[in-house]
Parts: sequence; structure tokens; C-alpha cells
Amino acid sequence: MNERHFEFWPRRMPRTLTLPETSVYQNLKVSATRYPEKTAIVYYGTELTYGRLHDEVNALAGYLQQDLGVQKGDRVLLYMQNSPQFVISYYAILRADAVVVPVNPMLVTDELRHYAEDSGAKVALVGQELHGNISPLVGESNLEHIVAAVYSDYLEAETDLAVPDVVSAPEGETEGTVRWADALGAERSPGEHTAGPEDLACLPYTSGTTGQPKGCMHTHRTLQATLVSAGLWVNTTPDSVALTTLPLFHVTGMQHSMSAPLYYGASMVLMTRWDKETAAELIQRHHANHWVNISTMVVDFLSNPKIEEYDLSSLMSVGGGGAPLPAAVGEKLEDLAGLRYMEGYGLSETISQTHFNPPDRPKLQCLGIPSFDVDSRVVNPETLEEVGVGEEGEIVSSGPQVMRGYWNRPEADEESFFEQDGRRFFRTGDIAMVDEEGYFFMVDRLKRMINVSGYKVWPAEVESSLYKHPAIQEAVVIGVPDQRSGEAAKAMVVLREGEETTEEEIVEWAKGQMAAYKYPRSVGFIDELPKSGSGKILWRELQEREQEKIAKAK
Repeated sequence: MNERHFEFWPRRMPRTLTLPETSVYQNLKVSATRYPEKTAIVYYGTELTYGRLHDEVNALAGYLQQDLGVQKGDRVLLYMQNSPQFVISYYAILRADAVVVPVNPMLVTDELRHYAEDSGAKVALVGQELHGNISPLVGESNLEHIVAAVYSDYLEAETDLAVPDVVSAPEGETEGTVRWADALGAERSPGEHTAGPEDLACLPYTSGTTGQPKGCMHTHRTLQATLVSAGLWVNTTPDSVALTTLPLFHVTGMQHSMSAPLYYGASMVLMTRWDKETAAELIQRHHANHWVNISTMVVDFLSNPKIEEYDLSSLMSVGGGGAPLPAAVGEKLEDLAGLRYMEGYGLSETISQTHFNPPDRPKLQCLGIPSFDVDSRVVNPETLEEVGVGEEGEIVSSGPQVMRGYWNRPEADEESFFEQDGRRFFRTGDIAMVDEEGYFFMVDRLKRMINVSGYKVWPAEVESSLYKHPAIQEAVVIGVPDQRSGEAAKAMVVLREGEETTEEEIVEWAKGQMAAYKYPRSVGFIDELPKSGSGKILWRELQEREQEKIAKAK
């Protein structure tokens, strides 16, 4: 294990972390017992105390068990935007000894089908605006019951904030579903909570090179590893206030912006949709201390022409991951708030961070140093032997947050894990180098992937959808630079003989087939795709051609 980074480990910070031998739900129970009248969630002016949050979690858990038949180990889909109902749903599923399957609210029906079928979920907790996407799956898959939440139910106080339309919308028609108010109003009491540290708790899905998303099996223990360490790393206390802007279905938002504050008895100021002016106002109004985000949010936040008029002095830490923060933007943040941006690195397979930058010595555009009890190395992808300082290789990690394996994918486990020095390492597929001080820097990707505003887009998944278009004979998806999102998908297509279509038509069609961050923003038409002698599409050749074309145009 490389120990160079310990020279720069934060002072007064332990190097190892003893994790709770309890479930994640019990974190909330402890905080609610300690601080029943303290604010847990602030939602566009409405405040929910820990006592109320815990009561509603138990009421929903009782309904899941008694009325919908949820049993220990059952998977439950959570398909919702950021809201008090998301937090309540997440912890109610855990209280019921079941497993949270967090689903991106941008996914459409065809994409959702795989999640429902693969996880075997019988129950889904959804936002009412998403009901139309998931209701067709009832009867098609194992899915039997849907509970629909109306975000405006939790707008209980008048506010001068800009409330998103999806939040202020009144209750609409969601035929064949259970109303959120009715589920809580049934006042069911849940059974004994029996989940322990090694029980399955969360099944986030990550897309793969084959195009089919895979579930990452996380136990209560693996979740505890990153949520406890996330809060400790930035000195979270019961008096801390976290600005919660990252989507909670995503592992970073889930762990850093929801579960870490709840573990420490802190407050979260919750936003359903990102808005740079509202974010600045919320920091000022609620004296937010911690803000975890993605770099595109920071770029947009600092583009506010009125940003210097806000009091941001309460901020103690600002950081995130997904994509490197441009150096000039990091310098602007430091000039404005006196804070250096702290980047981190992790995956769905590690339920957020395996690396983060030391708060008092961060490096920009750097993944950071290994987290508590993590053995992370850069190895030769072929031999799996560790390479030297400054040499490129694949990041492999062993630690308490690494998933137990992929859900029903033993062949994927075989490819992704190996044993070395008595430890089980996970192969990330990311190419990096380590400097002489033990800091990790991203170089490239071993796997073919496009990073759109921190979201992973796997070309094979997008290509699979494009082949459904009646005019497309062949398609390959490549990554191209994008000023706003860092990268974007571009489709290179060969049309069927005699077919005609336009770039605009294909882009518009693709919008209805896949999540907003996935669909190609541009399309190129070519006579044939370059292929190897064995018939393999040479996607990298197309990507290099496109990058050369972009470089010449500048």
C-alpha cells in the first residue's frame, strides 16, 4: 500500500475509521432521538424537524410492509426528483428492511423497463410528474404497485423564492396509484427492524459497455463507509447546514448531501431543480456551510452577474467530482469565497468517494488521495502490477465502500475483481497517474465512456437505441467536447439504402428514446463505418477524426 499521501493527511484527522455495526436507517433514528425539534430539511421555506421526518419514515415503512407486502430484501424502485418525499422514501424502504433501487428521474419508459425487470421490484415510489413513464410497466414486469408523491404537499410556508413549476404543481390524475397522503394517512406501524450491516441496502445501477445497466450491490456497511467519512472529512457537526443541489438518486448526492447530514444531525437545504440565483440566496439566507456539486454547477453559479452581492461567508467547504473544474473557475471561487475547490473521485460501484482532496491542501483538476482505509493503486492493465510515480495505468481500489458485486452478473464480477496482497481490488477502468506526493490524476479511460456533466454515458447503450430508428442501418457514438457539459455524445450513422432523414429529425427522435443527458446532440452521416479485419467498428478512429476537425475549426 502506498503511504506517500499520509504526509498530507489532514491534521487532527484519524487515518482509519471504525464504522457503525448498525443499519443506515438507525442513523436517522439516533439523530431524531437526539434532536427531535431540530430542522432536518428546509424545502423552499418549509422546515421539517427530525421528529417529523422520523415519524413519516415509519408511517410509510408500515404501509409498505402491511398494505403493499414489502418484505426483507425486496427491491423497491425510487423514481423521484429531489424532495422531502425522496428522503422519506429512501429511509422508509430501509426501515422496512428492503433495498432502495434509486432511478434517474430523466429516464423514460423504455429505459425504466430494464430496471423494473432486472431488479424484480414489485413496488415503486415515484413523483407524480413521472407517473406516465412508469405506469405502462405495471403488469409488464413484476411491478404491481405505485405510490405517487406530489411535491407541493410540502410547500407549507409562503416563500419569495423562485419555486420550480414541478414543485408548485397541484395534484394531478395518477390513475391506478396510491396517493402519498393516503399511504402516510393510513398510520401503519412497521414491524421490528432487523437489517444489519451485511444486509443489502441499495442497488444503484451503472451502465456498462454492453449497453445493459448493472445493479451494484451495496450493503448498509458499504453505505456507512462513505457517508460517515464524507461528513467527517469536512468537519460536519449537528450545527452544519448542507446545500443539497446534486440529484439524490446519484451516489454522490445520496451520500454527501443527504445521508451524511442526517448521520451528524445537521440540516439540509434542499433544491429540486438547479438555479444559480436561488442557490446563492439559500446559502446567504440559511448560512450554508457545505456544498457538494459538480463543476458545471460552479461554472454556472459564478456566472451570475450579481454573485458578489451575496454573503457567502458561511461556506466552509465546496467540492465535488464528475469532471475536473477549470483552473480559472477554481481561482474565481477562491477569490470570491476564500475557498479552494476540493475534487474527489468515486463510482457507483464504490457508492461515492474512494479519493478526495485534503481540505487544507487540495490540488485543482486532481482526484485527490485515497480515503479512509482505502488501498488504491495505479497498475498495468495487463499485468495488474503497480507502476511507478508519474507512470500511467489503471486505478484499482480496495476498501470498505467497494460493492459486494453486480446484481445477478457473476461474469461481470469475474472481469472487475482480482485478489492481490490478501485484498480484493476493484478495477475502475480509469487511467491515471500518481505524483510524488501520492495524489491521483485522471489521464484517460480504459473503458469507452462519455462524461456529460458528471453523468456516465456508455456509447453502446445509446447505439442500441439508435438502431431502433427505421432509417438507420449502422450507428456509432463518440464523445465530442462541449462548452457547457464538458463532453457530449455525437452519433455517426449510416442510413439504410433509399432512406432519407436529417440531423434535426434524428436528434428530436432520440430525445424521446433516452434520458436528456444521453441523447446525441449532433449527428454525422457517413457512407460506411471504419472497421477492422474482424469486423469490429473502429470508433476511436472516428473520434480522432472529429477531434482533428474541431481543432482545425478553432
